[in-house]
Amino acid sequence: MFQQARRVIHRYQEGCPFGAEPCGVVLQGRRGRVVFEPPVLLPDEQFVPVDLLQGRPAARAGSRLRMPRSR
Repeated sequence: MFQQARRVIHRYQEGCPFGAEPCGVVLQGRRGRVVFEPPVLLPDEQFVPVDLLQGRPAARAGSRLRMPRSR
């Protein structure tokens, strides 16, 4: 699913290098489309936010992964 969404975003960015920044991709079967605002989905559609397609967000200063303390 992520691979297909990345291909859709990549094609959009190649074809419109100065186009508006998309918020994600809507996938329906083997087809996908770039969207610019959060969509209302049909039952057979899936939304993949652009944040998940561009890698992990950078960690904020001072935030860490915390492990539970054992007693």
